[in-house]
Amino acid sequence: MIEKEKNWKLKIKIDKGMTEKELFIEKMKAKTKKFAVDVILFCDSLKSCKASAVITYQLVKSSTSTGANYRAACRARSKKEFFSKICIVVEEVDESEYWLEVIKEADLTNDIEELERLRGESIEIIKIMSTAKNSTFTH
Repeated sequence: MIEKEKNWKLKIKIDKGMTEKELFIEKMKAKTKKFAVDVILFCDSLKSCKASAVITYQLVKSSTSTGANYRAACRARSKKEFFSKICIVVEEVDESEYWLEVIKEADLTNDIEELERLRGESIEIIKIMSTAKNSTFTH
């Protein structure tokens, strides 16, 4: 369903019969996976020190967990299960945002542009997932 392009963007193959909701779900699966891959690649740019190893471990765990738990939420068998998984997604992407802030404040990377792009991406995912979480039981 998803193809990687040379510029590291993920592309969605759209089936003509997909609903808007199905298209949104596929886009978010791609977005959260791309975020994880981009974070993994970014971690290679961190300055080599003891703290970087610990932060890399934590950041890779939280960023990859974001996408994995979103996929699990998409397979939820009930609204309660969906809500539970989406809560985890929000927690994990928020943790990723935290580690990115720590990297910035501790001056652990020279790639400030990519750091800021990833922070922006994490904030966007937090907003989208928080909206999904908050609207779960209002509809």
